[in-house]
Amino acid sequence: MFVFGLAVAFKLVSIQFMQGDKYKALASERVVKNVIIPANRGNVYSVKGNLLATSVPKYDIRFDAVTPSSKIFEKYIKPLSDSLSRYSGKSSSHFQNELRKARALRNRYYLIARNVGYSEYIRLRNFPMLELGAFKGGLIVEQTTKREHPMGGIAQRTIGYERIDENGNVTRPGIDGAFGVKYLRGVDGQRKKQQIGKGQWKPLNDANEIDPKNGYDVYTTIDVNIQDIAHHALLEQLEKYKADHGCVVVMETKTGEIRAISNLGRNSEGLYYERLNYALGESHEVGSTFKLMALTAGIEDKVIDTSDVVDTEKGIIWFYGKPVRDSHHGGYGKITLSKAFEVSSNTGIVRAIDKAYGKTPSKFVDRLYAMNLHNDLELPIIGEPKPVIPDPRIKNGRWSGIALQWMAYGYGVSFTPLQTLTFYNAIANGGEMVKPQFLREVKEFDEVIVPFKKEVINEQICSKETIAKVQQLLKNVVEKKHGTGHRLYSENFSMAGKTGTCQKDYANKDKLSYISSFAGYFPADNPKYSCIVVIHEPDKSVGYYGADVSGPVFKKIAQKIFTDTPILNEVKSLDVKIASVEKEYNNFYKIAQLHKTIMPNVVGLPAMDALALLENMQVKVKVKLEGNGIIKKQSIAQNIKLKNNQIVVLTAS
Repeated sequence: MFVFGLAVAFKLVSIQFMQGDKYKALASERVVKNVIIPANRGNVYSVKGNLLATSVPKYDIRFDAVTPSSKIFEKYIKPLSDSLSRYSGKSSSHFQNELRKARALRNRYYLIARNVGYSEYIRLRNFPMLELGAFKGGLIVEQTTKREHPMGGIAQRTIGYERIDENGNVTRPGIDGAFGVKYLRGVDGQRKKQQIGKGQWKPLNDANEIDPKNGYDVYTTIDVNIQDIAHHALLEQLEKYKADHGCVVVMETKTGEIRAISNLGRNSEGLYYERLNYALGESHEVGSTFKLMALTAGIEDKVIDTSDVVDTEKGIIWFYGKPVRDSHHGGYGKITLSKAFEVSSNTGIVRAIDKAYGKTPSKFVDRLYAMNLHNDLELPIIGEPKPVIPDPRIKNGRWSGIALQWMAYGYGVSFTPLQTLTFYNAIANGGEMVKPQFLREVKEFDEVIVPFKKEVINEQICSKETIAKVQQLLKNVVEKKHGTGHRLYSENFSMAGKTGTCQKDYANKDKLSYISSFAGYFPADNPKYSCIVVIHEPDKSVGYYGADVSGPVFKKIAQKIFTDTPILNEVKSLDVKIASVEKEYNNFYKIAQLHKTIMPNVVGLPAMDALALLENMQVKVKVKLEGNGIIKKQSIAQNIKLKNNQIVVLTAS
């Protein structure tokens, strides 16, 4: 027993002095812990200041029934219960019983209200007893934030979000995801919480509490009006053609700022919503919209010209046993290359490119490279794939004996809609390829923290002469009666662009479907906006050609923008000086300065100048004007001293 007693004593001393700090820390960890206070995420705004995404604070209001003294508790329990009764609809006696029960059970975490908004939080914290605060009134407030999109489903995928699951995996699509870590997220704060039993933790207020620093606000380039136009125009056409999914992008030609981007996909119930960012992340064969790139390359290399004549034969030509067909049965015969583009003749474009580059296909590829078609756009929003362009010098299985010919009319190459639009936008603004911009600036209150400027990818993708020729081709597609886009033509506003109809899953006839597209800009002269519309898998029984499916969306967007947000041509005021007017003004000014109380000579002055002169003298006179024009006679002679309320009659003719 003596040895056992010594062992117990040794253990007590060991725990108290040798291992005391360890066990104190362990006990503290189990009773008190540091808890992160999340910072409010910055808001996302449109280019004109409309709110697109915001963090809405939500509050849980709890009551520490032990903290208030007996005197305070008894004084305020009925007024508090009355207030809670009016707030919730339950009886005052119900709350009196609940609060007394909580105090008897020493409940330090009694729930009053969960997940309430800011206005309700302010109301609750001003209730009797709770208004005394945490130390006297037992008020406990816990704040969380919820991300909300005031525009609902419109552009929700592009605006984006940051989501972290229970395993710590992070999903960051869209603008919110791309710029969240750097600008929107802010810096979290920290506070201590004390365990009060049954797995519950009560916040502790102490000097070590660190307040969170809220994130910056981000101003995007999105225009809410144009976004709404694009969204509904796309939605209407998707529903009409029962398509699988589609996208629209509207870009400002000079700056590359994205004014609207809509991505809609169909769910199992047949409803459309923002499922994926197709415009930025879905790369596919582009079909006839690539004919613009092919002809631009050939014209710039001076191996083809729009006036060249090509033989489309009977609408079908063969390469290594593989046919190239025109959609027009029987072909077009011999036509100019310009018309081949305007009617979207596959055989005409392929024949021209094959003749020009058949022996030197790498030269064609190099020209595409020179126009930056092989590079991705290096966008901050994640998910952009790299363009696909077959190259005979690269052994990756993409090049074959028919690769060049198939590339000429948009097969074998792969781009995202935004990559295609970036090239069309460069044609629209005279050859300067600009990077698509999603952000205008980052702000903290009214202070600009980070401004975003225009970024140029290629100052001049090709010569001005080539640009002028292909601009005319795009204009002709809409304006000329034989153009594939002529049904979009309107006398009220001008457009230029190219239709595209590409087969999808053509290796399997049972799964064969189409991608319909239209890319272009408006107005046709001095373009303000470029736009692309891509619709996947429209119902073939309803229609699938680009001019029928995607073209009307393009036209509706252009028409609505012209109507709802008219494009103004500003004319600078001219600083022109007319000698006679200058002389007249100087004479008037001289008289006004010299004559303050003495009648001036106003004969020869315009009637309005004479009136202004007399009515602004230091004496108040009553002027009667007879006639109009130039003063011919005055009732009081020059140099006579005037008196207050004296009548002066002026005769003009």
